[in-house]
Amino acid sequence: MASQDPNTNTASGSGSGKQDEPTKPPPPKDSKKKDDKKDEDLSDEDLALKQQLELYVERVQDPDPGLQKVALESMRQEIRTSTSSMTSVPKPLKYLRPHYGTLKAYYETMSDSDLKKYLADILSVLALTMSAEGERESLKFRLLGSDGDIGSWGHEYVRNLAGEIAQEYAKRQLQSDETPFDDLMELVQQIVAFHMRHNAEPEAVDLLMEVEDLDLLVEHVDKTNFKRTCLYLTSSARYLPGPDDMLVLDIAFMIYLKFEEYPNALQIALFLDNKEYVKQVFTSCDDLLRKKQFCYILARHGSNFELNDEMVAEDEEREALQDIINNAKLSEGYLTLARDIEVMEAKTPEDIYKAHLLDGRASAGASVDSARQNLAATFVNAFVNAGFGQDKLMTVPSDASSGGASGNWLFKNKEHGKTSAAASLGTILLWDVDSGLAQIDKYFHSNDNHVIAGALLGVGIVNCSIKNDCDPALALLGEYIDKEDPSIRIGAIMGLGIAYAGAENEQIRSKLTPILNDAKAPLDVITFAAISLGLIYVGSCNEEVAQAIIFALMDRSDAELGEPLARLIPLSLGLLYLGKQESVEATAEVSKTFHEKIRKHCDMTLLSCAYAGTGNVLKVQNLLGHCSQHLEKGETHQGPAVLGIAMIAMAEELGLEMAIRSLEHLLQYGEQNIRRAVPLALGLLCISNPKVTVMDTLSRLSHDTDSEVAMAAVISLGVIGAGTNNARIAAMLRNLSSYYYKDASLLFCVRIAQGLVHLGKGLLTLNPYHSDRFLLSPAALGGIITMLHACLDMKAIILGKYHYVLYFLILAMQPRMLLTVDENLKPLSVPVRVGQAVDVVGQAGRPKTITGFQTHSTPVLLAAGDRAELATEKYIPLSPILEGFVILKENPEYREE
Repeated sequence: MASQDPNTNTASGSGSGKQDEPTKPPPPKDSKKKDDKKDEDLSDEDLALKQQLELYVERVQDPDPGLQKVALESMRQEIRTSTSSMTSVPKPLKYLRPHYGTLKAYYETMSDSDLKKYLADILSVLALTMSAEGERESLKFRLLGSDGDIGSWGHEYVRNLAGEIAQEYAKRQLQSDETPFDDLMELVQQIVAFHMRHNAEPEAVDLLMEVEDLDLLVEHVDKTNFKRTCLYLTSSARYLPGPDDMLVLDIAFMIYLKFEEYPNALQIALFLDNKEYVKQVFTSCDDLLRKKQFCYILARHGSNFELNDEMVAEDEEREALQDIINNAKLSEGYLTLARDIEVMEAKTPEDIYKAHLLDGRASAGASVDSARQNLAATFVNAFVNAGFGQDKLMTVPSDASSGGASGNWLFKNKEHGKTSAAASLGTILLWDVDSGLAQIDKYFHSNDNHVIAGALLGVGIVNCSIKNDCDPALALLGEYIDKEDPSIRIGAIMGLGIAYAGAENEQIRSKLTPILNDAKAPLDVITFAAISLGLIYVGSCNEEVAQAIIFALMDRSDAELGEPLARLIPLSLGLLYLGKQESVEATAEVSKTFHEKIRKHCDMTLLSCAYAGTGNVLKVQNLLGHCSQHLEKGETHQGPAVLGIAMIAMAEELGLEMAIRSLEHLLQYGEQNIRRAVPLALGLLCISNPKVTVMDTLSRLSHDTDSEVAMAAVISLGVIGAGTNNARIAAMLRNLSSYYYKDASLLFCVRIAQGLVHLGKGLLTLNPYHSDRFLLSPAALGGIITMLHACLDMKAIILGKYHYVLYFLILAMQPRMLLTVDENLKPLSVPVRVGQAVDVVGQAGRPKTITGFQTHSTPVLLAAGDRAELATEKYIPLSPILEGFVILKENPEYREE
């Protein structure tokens, strides 16, 4: 208590001593019972602190300014130095609570002075625990107080202020009388600076989003915190409403450019689909090796990007870089991976079916050589050996004793089955253009139109996602587009769609648009022409193509619009707006004038395509609303609506889990046409990423009494397991093959699914997302949803004569590899750690980005949700995300142990 004596003396010496003493003791008497109770619990030092603070409160109200100043200083000191445990309110704030009202009242009576500002500062801090909800008193007194350093009052105070600023800003915005925000903005500047200094980047970003001034960030980031800041910006973009999401990504792009993190900037440019930004990345960077890495990223995304002399000055260098973008090295890299993992040996369909593991009856049924079973084997063989350049059915040397074995397999198929068989050669030689065209060439001289059609389709498949300066696909297929025979026309048209997906090629547009308005052309030719145009101009919002497809739809008769195949025409219109959100609105208005048979179908398809991959919750709700209606027979729009839920929700993990639950509900309450679409939607949500819960649901549905539901579930089992070699799905499908051994249609679906699970012997994936699930490849998604829309009517399309729509999946096939190359782009084996990716957004410190890792040497396979990091300091990767082709450069600072 000694510390109080000098103060007491000064108080009595100030001329009010004698009157003061008698008035001081009484207060404890009035509230004695309460206070005694409280004071008994306090330790001596707490009691001392409490009395001390009560004394300061009185001193503050003293008329003598000198005394006031000393008291305010002391009070301020107490508050600042008091850091009690994190869970409770600091003691000074606790003991000052009863006096908050007194001090506030006294504040109002003071005349303006520095002391008044001083008191305002203290009131602002007290308001942290005292002010009533929604009063924003902490902010009010802060604005009235001195301009001191905010941070000295502690993190909690700054955080509370930020919250109040956000509320105040929102309130002032609503009052339209142009209230200025300057006073708030000065505070915001201080708070943001404080947060950025103290590793609270997410809080700084949140505050700036609330006050709509993200540009401030660019000046506050430095090289220690820009990565965490940008990580938070890019991952929060998914949850923001437009146009805020784009704005946030723009800021992240600017920050990455500022700190020369070009690969990250490039990914944002691709996410925004902004060619100018891509160009900016190339022009800002002057390191040729890094530019090569950009080209690998562009190639993986499937973007049709042309380099010019601004971006790369040297002609030879530019050609080499353009080659990488054109994917010329893809086949080579893929085969390097296959040799390393030792899976070059070709597989036969029997190796996949493993009929010997089943009981007698199933294998007995399979020995009969039926055309349907041979067709299934054709697809299985094509999917399993995709890209390997050799198999045991199609590429067998023809001088063998059998007298042209590949010819033999071809003619074990009937009519349109031959089309798929000939095209399967293109799948086996995928990405290897020179060798592929040479081997397919022999079929062009066939006198069977179906074989020629298959060869044309095969040419398109070989060229899929590979661009070539001499455009071999266009040269070969162009002249067959206007032939008499519809199957040849379809082969050529579909081949062009697959070869030039996303290329926005004007020459092809001028060739295909006349077909759409040709009154004599059969419906199937028109449908495939529309789909091919949709894929070539995917996500481009091209007016002329949209116009042509709309006219084609308006010209169709009622009977034609009732055909299952005609329902793919609205899909081709949707592909033009894939992921482009509001841009679809004008076209959606026009679609309201269509024939009622197709109007709603068109509406759902356009909506689901336009918001695909955006995670827009409101659109998902809208589609769920359409699915909840119990309609009369004959309505077809609910199928696309169910698929639409999956297309929109596949963007991020949370939405995806929610969608899976909503689809479960639809299964229980929905009408039959909805139940048929649900398995397909589940397949899209978990494509090449078999989640156990979804696997079980599909397994249950694969035994459904409605054969269409069962077929969709079986195909979806193949889709979720695509390229994973998942043993559990493989076992399920084997059991299904014996369960359905008498039902040819269902057995066909089981075989297709078996082929998909072992896609590329487990080296390929169908997932359209890449770069840590940040980027969505539009052509890949286009191919997948075209196939799924065709599956909405299995019997008419896949089990009818249009089974070759399964080849649209090739647009999504990509090696799921990490291949590290040296500075001369030759494969280089280094140790890497591969494990489950961990979400580290907004976490403190430097958390590990992968968990449960194993160390392998490259090339390695990456499963869904895997992430890799280098396990050596010897090299520096030129891309922050280790996927696909990654260039390593030697680390100059590395020293051998």
